[in-house]
Amino acid sequence: MKIRAKKSDLISLIGKTQNIVERRNTMPILINVLLEAQSDRLKVYATNLEVSLTDEIPAVVQIPGRVAVSTKNLFEIIKELNDTEEVTLAKQENNWLKVTQGKSIFNLVGISADEYPVFPAESPREFIEIEAHVLADMIGKTIYSISNDETRYHLNGVYFEKRETASGPGLLMVATDGHRLSLVNKSEQALESRSGEGVIIPRKGLTEIYKLLENADGVFKMAVEGPQLVVAYKNALLMVRLIEGKYPNYRQLIPQNLNEHVEVRRHELLASLRRVSLLSNQKSKGVTLNFSSGKLEITSNNPELGDAKEEIEVNYRGSGLKIGFNAKYIMDVLTSIDEDEVSLDLKDQLSPGVMRPKANKDYTCVIMPMRI
Repeated sequence: MKIRAKKSDLISLIGKTQNIVERRNTMPILINVLLEAQSDRLKVYATNLEVSLTDEIPAVVQIPGRVAVSTKNLFEIIKELNDTEEVTLAKQENNWLKVTQGKSIFNLVGISADEYPVFPAESPREFIEIEAHVLADMIGKTIYSISNDETRYHLNGVYFEKRETASGPGLLMVATDGHRLSLVNKSEQALESRSGEGVIIPRKGLTEIYKLLENADGVFKMAVEGPQLVVAYKNALLMVRLIEGKYPNYRQLIPQNLNEHVEVRRHELLASLRRVSLLSNQKSKGVTLNFSSGKLEITSNNPELGDAKEEIEVNYRGSGLKIGFNAKYIMDVLTSIDEDEVSLDLKDQLSPGVMRPKANKDYTCVIMPMRI
């Protein structure tokens, strides 16, 4: 194998594999990526057996072939090369990879491509199309609520479900860690899934999908094939192994009949929580919200650090309510919202609260209270 390609193209290609490839793995082969040169393309394969990526760039292919090499070392070398000159990659007889540019020569230890895990064979797929900004918005509004508890494996991802709405089929995403829940739906979107049911996408796969979306525009294609989710964008194909298991009935986790209604400016509440939580318990981040007519008093207390109190104006006409929350949970919600005003519906100091953008009822966040 011998090819020439632009440095910028190589950086973009190899850069996408950096977070997929495992630094520490029981299978040493998985610290490598597989490079394949054919026709006028250089293709890369990367996998950790849960998330797999294939992508390609244009290249001048002098000798077609394949080789596997350390993705981290290859990326670090290419990153330091000159931006203006092309880079040459050449496989040697001992499966080493020779990287050259001008007078710079690097020889990387490689391994035979035959030792690399076999990627799923290409097969016809029933893709559905989703606007990149829609999918990015849904991921950003749910990913922070995914559980980190490995013993509750079915909560280590986002539940993705096709729904029927008054305006037609829609997409719904839900995540919960038992202390909070985030739910967002897009009624104009649709996704075909197994047996008409939802699927659970793991955090790692969702993170990689989000990275593909970051600088993307236009349409993404998605399909569920057996135990995996397939996402296609331009030349990139991302395959994510889905989490098996039954997701809890999220509808039962959303409280009803909440009689205390508050409206507040998002930036003002977020800034106040950031300041007051500086003197909260550093582990629980507990703050107390004391609502009275037209105002909200936010307080924190940590015997080892001190205490803090701040007051902001809110739209509240109830009889008064005092409730404790994890400030980080509320700040995560506020950070994920774009609108200027949010609403908070409460019942009492022991019941969960529901937070939404004031003008958008399609995004619902449930937060459990805490005793302070």
